[in-house]
Amino acid sequence: MVKVVGVRFREAGKIYFFGPENLELKDGMHVIVETARGIELGSVVGGPREIFEENVIQPLKPVIRIATEADEKIVERNREKAKDAFGICLEKIAKHKLEMKLVDAEYTFDNNKLLFYFTADGRIDFRELVKDLAAVFRTRIELRQIGVRDETKIRGGIGICGRLLCCNTYLTEFAPVSIKMAKEQNLSLNPTKISGVCGRLMCCLKNEEDTYEYLNSRLPGSGDYVTTDDGLRGEVSSVNVLRQTVKVLVEVNDEKEIRDYKVEQLRFKPRRRKENKKFSQGGEKLSAEELKALAALEDKGGKSKIDDSK
Repeated sequence: MVKVVGVRFREAGKIYFFGPENLELKDGMHVIVETARGIELGSVVGGPREIFEENVIQPLKPVIRIATEADEKIVERNREKAKDAFGICLEKIAKHKLEMKLVDAEYTFDNNKLLFYFTADGRIDFRELVKDLAAVFRTRIELRQIGVRDETKIRGGIGICGRLLCCNTYLTEFAPVSIKMAKEQNLSLNPTKISGVCGRLMCCLKNEEDTYEYLNSRLPGSGDYVTTDDGLRGEVSSVNVLRQTVKVLVEVNDEKEIRDYKVEQLRFKPRRRKENKKFSQGGEKLSAEELKALAALEDKGGKSKIDDSK
């Protein structure tokens, strides 16, 4: 076991481990640490604790010191300078006629590097742009291309649920999200209803995936035939996943009627997963164009591009 303290460098950013040394560190404190980018100021997350040594990337660097008031002022000045740098970079991008969208600018704590984050549809040759920026700012320049999910994480916003975006408030990494998750949760496959602000599938589809997979595995599928505990045999009309109830079309006294049953009152063959089954909505197969539009919403990267520099 090794004693570590978690440090975060952005809101909802990934947590990195450092040695606490003999400092009295508490949750929320600002500390100065050495990272791959240079000297940085970060926030303590959770306070010192012990974890297994194999979970720590070696060498484990120590926390240099608790941030002082002077350090906080440096960070504030860097933020103001980054705003000016952002505007100058926009001018240079327009000058070089580059097809890229500037998202954010950031100075490292020690001012040894100025980073610009941008999005673009393809690869961008920004060598001349870097030369121009280096001549203006006289420091190391790094342009980092990020994805649309990373852009939304930086900018923040309000989701369709009316709350602040998960990626901007607490998600430290992006998990792969697929159309299968929406289908498993019996959601409408309308792209406008299952995509987030970033234009990709909503991250929250991942949150309940395991629960829905388990609950669906206990239910028959629509169209399956089941036997009820009162001796009737009928066809499943619909299911309520969360309530674990089933509507069954049965024949009683030569008349057909739909009755509600709890899943425990039914006997049926367990559902078999069909991984390659085409998505359908409302009983109809989706067109090739609709399938293509849904596939474009998927993000299988699973790893944030803006957190790999510490």
